Parts: sequence; structure tokens; C-alpha cells
Amino acid sequence: MTVGEMLVATVPMARTLKLEFLETTPERAVVRLPDQADYHNHVGGPHAGAMFTLAESASGAIVIAAFGDQMSRAVPLAVKAEIGYKKLAMGEVTATATLGRPIADVVAELDAGQRPEFPVAIEITRADGAVTGEMTVVWTLRPNG
Repeated sequence: MTVGEMLVATVPMARTLKLEFLETTPERAVVRLPDQADYHNHVGGPHAGAMFTLAESASGAIVIAAFGDQMSRAVPLAVKAEIGYKKLAMGEVTATATLGRPIADVVAELDAGQRPEFPVAIEITRADGAVTGEMTVVWTLRPNG
């Protein structure tokens, strides 16, 4: 099962919004929100809440791809998120997430008994490539037990 398939199977909101996980690697995650009238705002584009969920889901996908081998000893949790809406989004939108710290550094902190935190940067774009939003989610790996 791919990371995207796993997230769609286990995260009801990802299924509800019909998110499409196009790429999920430890270096990058790309997730698309199809244009759906049920999730439009008052101007006919995707609702801000749907775009937040899209971007947060892309960040979660890269976290699972990068740290999936650590899940037996730690749980990934979002610590905080900040989003900026830059331009009007219309039609389908795509979120591209990138990890803000080297995987080895985060795992080394976990190995040292710490609870590492790391940022994931996400860019939301329209089909024409215009950036409609930018988000940063800070994640942690909380050690089990």
C-alpha cells in the first residue's frame, strides 16, 4: 500500500475531500484537491478550510514517507500550522510539501531520547501554476511509552 493509499484508507477527511496523492517520497509530497462544488467558498473557489486540509495532508504524507520506518517507536503529531492565502484559488489546487530538516538529524534526536520537531513547507498552486497559498506545519515525533 502506498502512503497515499494508506492516508485515504485511514484519514476520513482525505476521503471526504477526494484528495489525490500524486507523489509521496521522503523528499516531496504532491497532493491535489479536485474542483468540487460542495467545497467551494462564496466566490466559487475551494474553501479555505479545504485548502488547509489539502496542505496539512501533503505535510502528513511527506512525514509518513520520511519517517515511516520510525513508527514502531514514535508517533508523528502536528504541533502547529500557519497558512497564508496569497491569491484567489479557482478550480483544482495542488499542494507540494517539502521537508525542512534532514531526516538523519531528526532520527538522531529521536535516538538521543529527544522529541524532535521539524517544519514542513507547503506551496498551494492553481492549475495555471500561480501560488495561491503557503503553509508551514511543524511536526514532532513523540516517542512511544
